[in-house]
Amino acid sequence: MAPVRFQILSDLHLETHPSYNHFKLKQSAPYLALLGDIGHAGDDRFFAFLERQVKRYWAVFFLIGNHEPYHLTFPAAKARLHAFAERMERLRAQSTIGKFIFLDQTRYDLTERITILGCTLFSHITPEQASAVASRLVDFKDILNWSVHDHNLSHQSDLSWLNAEVSKIAREEPQRQIVIFTHHSPCGDERANDPRHNGSEVTSGFVTDLRNEECWKNPKVKMWAFGHTHYNCEFEETGKKVLANQKGYYMIPQETFNLKKAYNVGE
Repeated sequence: MAPVRFQILSDLHLETHPSYNHFKLKQSAPYLALLGDIGHAGDDRFFAFLERQVKRYWAVFFLIGNHEPYHLTFPAAKARLHAFAERMERLRAQSTIGKFIFLDQTRYDLTERITILGCTLFSHITPEQASAVASRLVDFKDILNWSVHDHNLSHQSDLSWLNAEVSKIAREEPQRQIVIFTHHSPCGDERANDPRHNGSEVTSGFVTDLRNEECWKNPKVKMWAFGHTHYNCEFEETGKKVLANQKGYYMIPQETFNLKKAYNVGE
């Protein structure tokens, strides 16, 4: 099976020192995956940026991070993304632009052998850290009507969906290789996490270790890419490539971020 090449990026944070109009992506693959915290879903410039990418790539895969809903409710942010996806489909019907796939508990069969599964996958905030996370993470102030309880419910919904989809595909379509895209981190492995935050009282606001879950353990899962932590990594774990390629904030970008790097899926 010939590999499919993806450009995978997250945490561009174009809302900081707003750079929607002048941030330039250098295309290095036919498919682009934007794994959240790209900008604010309430800003029309954010959607103009996305539309420019849809006109350049064969397909753009996008999922919401925790920053997209700022100054909106989470359902309102998702509704704006769904409306944009529908508009791109109408435009595509009468032009040659690429496809926009909003990953909101979404399965997308890229080829006869490769399936993309994508969702936000908020973390599971532990009871012991709930108070510290609620007071220190801006999400609970800037996402309207959002609480630790809502955050955890969203996590459980996405995790249950991922486990069910992976199990079903492995059982019914064993020829398929699965790629998972999320915003939040699924891995407590030290290779995936900034050692400066070891022992932090807000760790569970960023990372949930899913290494005992079906969606992580199943050998049909060949890649898991994520963002949110502003810490980049690329390593092999239980037969899958685990990676994060995050830019970070305007004033404190990640030095290891690679704007042009492409990744092979389905080797």
